[in-house]
Amino acid sequence: MNAPHPHRKDHLDALAVGILLVCCMFWGFQQVLVKTTVTLIPPVFMSAVRGVGASLLLLLWCQWRGIRLFERDGSLWGGLLVGSLFAAEFAFIYIGLQHTSASRLTVFLYTSPFWVAALVPLFIRSERLRPAQWAGMACAFAAVVFALRDGLSEGAATGDWMGLAAGALWGLTTVTIRAKNLTRIPAEKLLFYQIALSAGLLLVLSYLMGESWSGHWSPFALGSVAIQAVLGAFASYLAWMWMLGRYPATQISAFVFMTPLFALLFGMLWLGETVTLTLLLSLVLVAVGIVLVNRK
Repeated sequence: MNAPHPHRKDHLDALAVGILLVCCMFWGFQQVLVKTTVTLIPPVFMSAVRGVGASLLLLLWCQWRGIRLFERDGSLWGGLLVGSLFAAEFAFIYIGLQHTSASRLTVFLYTSPFWVAALVPLFIRSERLRPAQWAGMACAFAAVVFALRDGLSEGAATGDWMGLAAGALWGLTTVTIRAKNLTRIPAEKLLFYQIALSAGLLLVLSYLMGESWSGHWSPFALGSVAIQAVLGAFASYLAWMWMLGRYPATQISAFVFMTPLFALLFGMLWLGETVTLTLLLSLVLVAVGIVLVNRK
């Protein structure tokens, strides 16, 4: 049996909630930012460039902190699997944003807790959900059904399904991290597996798709990719990896259902995206699910 992390907690404390709120707010904003940039830079190539930039930042960070990334610790195969899932997730996200609104895709992306809640307890008995928590997951599932039905009438089904696939891949990434006990390695190394491998795989995919690598690199596009790399793929994901090693994966994953609310807000204010009654109902069900899943 794998030994627990020496600083691991069984519930989300004030520090965890604060970090998650900041991350959720940024992730909601990031989806809108990507949506405005995919018209300037091909989506898969943009995601790859973001990964390259974040990988270089992480290498500098690890050199400064004295963290060894390339020593043998038995994490290679698990790390490669996590990196591959991560690459596939972001391919679906960036391509999907060409076919649906940022707020809608974000709702589907954050179905990841379904997969975490269903699969993590198979490997870690202490994280089995109680009946009230399963009721919370049911609320979130109902939210997805409502939103999918709405998308069919708006012609956004392709992007919606891509968002749902990305959510499944994110959930499977979290499950793999816990099942393979990758939280025992430094958070920086765990993140490096994901962003470095995904950068390479996404570059290959972009080439195979015939995407143009020139794009329209306006000041806005450069700034957008820089923000995605520095705050998104580097800072916020490093915080996420750190939290996975210290807090229950099911509770963390369920809490980030807040992100669609922020994506909805930024989408309305920046892009003028339409907010339907069905989408609002979906978000209410998501909020109820968060409360139920995170009750002690």
